[in-house]
Amino acid sequence: MIITKTPFRMSFFGGGTDMKDFFEKYGGAVLSTTFDKYCYVNVRHLPRFFDYSTELCYSQIERVTDVEQIKHPAIRNAMKMLDMHEIRLTYESDLPARSGLGTSSSFAVGMLNAFHALKGKYADKARLADEAIYLERTLCNEAGGWQDQIASSFGGLNRISFNANGYEVRPVIISPERKRHLNDNLAMFFTGFTRFSSEVQEANAKGRGDKTAQLKEMLALVDEAENVLIDKYANLDDFGRLLDYTWKLKRQTGSAVTTDSIDALYSKGIEAGALGGKLLGAGGGGFLLFYVQPERRKSVMEAMKDLLYVPFEFENEGTRVVYYSTGSYPPVEEKSESSHYVRWTGDAYLRTFLGYPQTADSNLRQARFRA
Repeated sequence: MIITKTPFRMSFFGGGTDMKDFFEKYGGAVLSTTFDKYCYVNVRHLPRFFDYSTELCYSQIERVTDVEQIKHPAIRNAMKMLDMHEIRLTYESDLPARSGLGTSSSFAVGMLNAFHALKGKYADKARLADEAIYLERTLCNEAGGWQDQIASSFGGLNRISFNANGYEVRPVIISPERKRHLNDNLAMFFTGFTRFSSEVQEANAKGRGDKTAQLKEMLALVDEAENVLIDKYANLDDFGRLLDYTWKLKRQTGSAVTTDSIDALYSKGIEAGALGGKLLGAGGGGFLLFYVQPERRKSVMEAMKDLLYVPFEFENEGTRVVYYSTGSYPPVEEKSESSHYVRWTGDAYLRTFLGYPQTADSNLRQARFRA
């Protein structure tokens, strides 16, 4: 049995510039962190006593005799990609899906981590991020960017930069006291609205027209916000004011980013004293994040009393295996190397699926995914 624990992420700045069609032309960057809310993926070999060979438990329960019968696209394609058979998979989460925290990508990363571990193989964080991007964006053909898979895999407070050659993960180096201050000044509330991120991305792409100028400005704000964090003499409250500004820009990038109800809630928080904030994720629902000075926190909490407040702490570990016991269950024979879906083959695997070699620096990926 394998159990993985993978964090969710909150993206502060640069969301939308991690879309491949944007960053290949103009570059991209996001400033984000993971925090102490997780998804757990439990995978084990299914004993051969049943009239089905695979059992999956997420928001639904599936029992099938063939991988092709699996309805969940990420599970089906991941099992084919890594040649997995005869398993029982269970998914649990601290927070609801479709809520703007990269939950689907956290699940993809945690599931791939568990699959590799069940095969007795170690996959580093960069490999897991790469495979999760390929799984969601290519095999499942879901619209979206690259930041969620990278953030949940690596963990921590990072600047993730993108260009035509791939991406780079760079930790934001600030003192523990300043990081604690930032954490304490953030407040997150659940709006009660959920949505599929890929559907929001598709709606925004169709309805936004050309929003290149807004995205470029949002990209520039990543530098400003990072400088606020790393400069110990800078006023940390400017981080909150920049959040307000980037949210106003984000609202201009698509018709599905916000709703009248969400706008009303945001205005209510600002009027109560929050310096800034944003709706986390692609838009349409999920969690509202506010930056609130300590002396204004009580009034903001009162203004948001009809919403669920979710306390959190930053985390730094990313995805990890928290329980490992492979046992001695004899797996079915794996597919041949010539199969479209091949088993793990180290760097050959990356060449087959991702089309680029693994670099010496695992934080810098020369990512060239197939269209």
